Amino acid sequence: MTPNEKTLIKFYTAFNNGDVSTMCDCYHPKIKFRDPIFDLLKENDVCQMWKMLIEKGKGNTKIKFSDIKADQYIGSVRWIATYKFSKTNRTVVNEIQAQFQFKDGLIIKHTDDFDIWKWSKQAFGIKGYLFGWTGYFQKKIHHQALLSLKKYKKTKHAN
Repeated sequence: MTPNEKTLIKFYTAFNNGDVSTMCDCYHPKIKFRDPIFDLLKENDVCQMWKMLIEKGKGNTKIKFSDIKADQYIGSVRWIATYKFSKTNRTVVNEIQAQFQFKDGLIIKHTDDFDIWKWSKQAFGIKGYLFGWTGYFQKKIHHQALLSLKKYKKTKHAN
């Protein structure tokens, strides 16, 4: 097992345990994160996003990960998150393919890819089924996610 594979195992094990501090220890200070909901986040905003999501999950987020591959520079993981979406209290089972780049033994780039329409059908029900595939609805999801993060960063829980 490569050192970077160990880093990925450490990251996802910490994620499953709700340990944001250990997750963030796996990130380079110049981390860049991208996914279909938040789009691009950088540096401290990435850790704040994970902290916010874990807190909203109230300890009920379950993470399963597999297919861990990493060499000195790049890596990938397939992972599944099961949780209640806080806005609707609907259960979401999100299947994600993650890609990584490493620098100095830490994750410097983390990209999560998943089907946002499939996610929105689970998170929003019929509204997600009917509109989740549209650019308008997806932009609305993105805007709301960034607004939630901005509000979270102003709370005492952030940092």
